[in-house]
Amino acid sequence: MSKVLYVHAKGGPPVGHALARVAARSAVHLLALSELPATVAERAAGLCDSVVTHAASEGRDLVDAITARAREVGAEAVVTFSEYAVVAVAEASRRSGLRGAGPAAALARDKRLMRAAWERRGIPQPRFRAVTTAAELERAAAELSFPLLLKAAWSAGSTAHQIIETPGDVQNAWQRSRAVMAESALLGLAELHVAGAGEDFIVEEIVSGCAEEWFDGSGWGDYVSVEGVVVGGVFRPVCVSGRMPTVAPFTERAGITPAALGSEAQDRIVELARRAVDALGLEDCGTHTEIKLGSDGRMWVIETAARFGGAMTVPQIEQVFGLDLAGMFTDHLLGGSPAWPDRALAPQDAVGAAGSLVVLAVNGDGSPWTRRHLWDSATVVRSAPLGAGSTLSVVAESALPDGAPVPVYDPAAGANTMAAVCLLSADRPQTVVRDFAAVVDALPRILPTDVTEEARA
Repeated sequence: MSKVLYVHAKGGPPVGHALARVAARSAVHLLALSELPATVAERAAGLCDSVVTHAASEGRDLVDAITARAREVGAEAVVTFSEYAVVAVAEASRRSGLRGAGPAAALARDKRLMRAAWERRGIPQPRFRAVTTAAELERAAAELSFPLLLKAAWSAGSTAHQIIETPGDVQNAWQRSRAVMAESALLGLAELHVAGAGEDFIVEEIVSGCAEEWFDGSGWGDYVSVEGVVVGGVFRPVCVSGRMPTVAPFTERAGITPAALGSEAQDRIVELARRAVDALGLEDCGTHTEIKLGSDGRMWVIETAARFGGAMTVPQIEQVFGLDLAGMFTDHLLGGSPAWPDRALAPQDAVGAAGSLVVLAVNGDGSPWTRRHLWDSATVVRSAPLGAGSTLSVVAESALPDGAPVPVYDPAAGANTMAAVCLLSADRPQTVVRDFAAVVDALPRILPTDVTEEARA
């Protein structure tokens, strides 16, 4: 039987989902760079031939550690689904003569390199500058048009995003973003291979989105993600996922598969994603490309990742399109030829729709909850207001323990302050949007109140 080294770190699709599907294709040796969720740890021992942990504090170069472990177990492929381990796994695979994202993987991770590559190819994107010091940020702000968005070059999940409205906001934004990146590193939500990555940022102009001109229905956000894969250097689109409007500044609240787009709009979006991915020179990897939608057909590429979409994007695709992306990609890395779609799948190809909701202590209008609440999965599943035929579940490995206080939402920390992720199944994409809007409104009403602490802004 073939052997795969599975490198686990935080982020990406639920490890319980992905690990089970990789294990169905091969013998798995797990290298854990971060602690496994408690709901997965015992199951992982039964799925894997070996489980080894590696901490950055051990002092060994991460690429060396991955390469050595791959050699020890005789791995024929090395796989990760975590944003924070993509670059290290790509380099370890290259050193081992195995398929992987290739030497250009950092271009799909470091937003500075990514944006520069797109600029050279004339791909539409917001105007930006790379910055590493407060002085550089001041100079960049003088060259760009307000409002601006400061974001960490190696971040994920909208972490450390800061909106800069005026020149007077520059210094505070810089200090807050750097502090959040330091906090994220302590939580294991930071780049694992590149030293000092938390000091690298970009600042960009904020472009105006317009969802109404793109979607068949209301309640959609003004950006989408194109999910796909690169096979031997060739981009293969899989589908387009939509979003609900973000929580300020730009924290994702919900993703929906498929996006309720017309065929012409989807074709244009997918073609722009193809140009963006092709410009990076990737070899073999999943892809997740985010595109902002504007009025009069305008679009801007926001970012591309050399891995599949995080949260529940991968399980959603499996549910509605019947494609096991984790398993298919494992087959490809092992030398197989899985049947990737010959075009981007559309709503008419789907069986129903699915969506994932990030539970944040924020109302539908963007205002914070007025009181603190305690998380309770059973209450949410039992009492959430849903349409006929819709079903809701809580992703156990992505949820706080029942009875834990729901964190106060911190705009700078983004998804770091979530309480849980919920998965919804419905008959069509618009139903998912409608049901999620109802759930968001209901959460502060149905969750137990934390009588020990008042909410704070």
